[in-house]
Amino acid sequence: MTTQTSLFDRLGGSPAITAASEIFYRKVLADPLLSPYFDDVDMDRQVAKQAAFLTMALGGPNEYTGRDLRSAHAGLHGLADDHVDRVIGHLAQTLRELGAADDDIAQAGAIAASVRDDVLNR
Repeated sequence: MTTQTSLFDRLGGSPAITAASEIFYRKVLADPLLSPYFDDVDMDRQVAKQAAFLTMALGGPNEYTGRDLRSAHAGLHGLADDHVDRVIGHLAQTLRELGAADDDIAQAGAIAASVRDDVLNR
């Protein structure tokens, strides 16, 4: 019997996802297209929410208690495909820097892309 390892586990589990969330948001905050959306955000709380969300989305334990993506992004005016593309790019770059395999980076990107319509409320 073969057990398939989750993407969450292949990426390094909770410590890696927490580190990835912190590095990811450093990139987001340095991005002039994305950073204005975080002007009034408690970034420690945001990083923790992101880590919990990624843990769940990547096949780890579901301890995410935040709003669904559509509700969480509903008040963010002006979001477009370019914003989502940048987020996915920053996630990929972060995972690459942490030594993730190309296939795992592609899978994480596909998961992120799968929620595009919810993030953009369409």
